Amino acid sequence: MSETPQGLPPELAIDGHLALITLRRPEVANRLEPEDLDLLRHYVETVNADSRISVLRLEGQGRHFCSGFNIGCLGGADVSARFEALAKALEQARPVTIAVLHGGVYGGATDLALACDFRFGAPAVEMHVPAARLGLLFYRGGLERYVTRLGLAAAKRVMLLAERFDADAMLRIGYLDGLESSVDLLRSRVREVSETLGGMAPLALLGMKKHMNRIARGMLDADELARDIARADASDDLREAALAWREKRAPRFTGH
Repeated sequence: MSETPQGLPPELAIDGHLALITLRRPEVANRLEPEDLDLLRHYVETVNADSRISVLRLEGQGRHFCSGFNIGCLGGADVSARFEALAKALEQARPVTIAVLHGGVYGGATDLALACDFRFGAPAVEMHVPAARLGLLFYRGGLERYVTRLGLAAAKRVMLLAERFDADAMLRIGYLDGLESSVDLLRSRVREVSETLGGMAPLALLGMKKHMNRIARGMLDADELARDIARADASDDLREAALAWREKRAPRFTGH
């Protein structure tokens, strides 16, 4: 893919249990172009199909995480639906997802990060959703995510008042799961969390992620949960965990 004045399309890199999606338009604060929406969904599908991957990180190059969708391309008949489909794909991604936030997190980018399981930030991070000022009624999935994950009061401050939230405010309302004192420490923390997650038993880790998200949405499939519990209970990984505990060593999980 060739470079343009607006930078490069997002990139997917895979290294063992870790997948990394990088937004690469730093000159325009990593804004998303229409074609990026479909490419990012394709990346999530690629990651979902690779059973080795248990962690997916979303990062941005340059000073900002992402300024959201290109405002100049708004108004297309399917833009909102395509953006909502991307956020839904991220929320339902098989691996545990981590958004690494720095600088500006604006518009729809706030929902892409909220769709991830964890969000860690650096001191200068800020978020702002100007939808009401632009005449945009935020799509259903995003509104539901804000209300279910942050609560109605915080969601109204974000969407109706269009407040700007600095790093401390983002932490207070529960948008951030962690705030580090520098970008270097942020990267170190995210690497540590990624390695910790990568060492977990995949059937238990990813099964709990899937079903907790469904519980939050009021969409739990009790029969599927029971099947997943039975599968984990009968797994080689559970036996390996017991053996490792007796042998006083770290377990070596395979996802089987």
